[in-house]
Amino acid sequence: MLKTACINPELTGFLAACGHGDKILIADGNYPLESNTCDTTHKIYLGLTHGIPAVTQVLKVISDTVAIEAAEVMLPESGKEPEVFSEFRKLLPNGLSLGNLSRYEFYEACSQSNIKIAIATGEQRTFANILLTIGVVGL
Repeated sequence: MLKTACINPELTGFLAACGHGDKILIADGNYPLESNTCDTTHKIYLGLTHGIPAVTQVLKVISDTVAIEAAEVMLPESGKEPEVFSEFRKLLPNGLSLGNLSRYEFYEACSQSNIKIAIATGEQRTFANILLTIGVVGL
């Protein structure tokens, strides 16, 4: 049994293959993963049932496993920030702010070839999607 934060063998392997600047999408259960990711993106379907796992649970494990340099979210057209964004900030490395993208900017960003992993969760909250950029591990 692994002692690292991430013990899912498929996800661990793909995380290990990511390098500086590669990106990871953690998506809620409503996100159109097949329509709005690149054909070369590794898609992992973790959703077990409604709400499980939550995007924040997956973000916690990812942030404990790899270095994160940047994070972007899909801002609703209303401009009102969803409550889940404050949870994201608590789980990200200190001082890391969230970049805000419109819905279609977010979809476009998630369709690029540098999105190496897209993880579908059971999350039911809307706009609970986060796009992470892999950083550099310091010595």
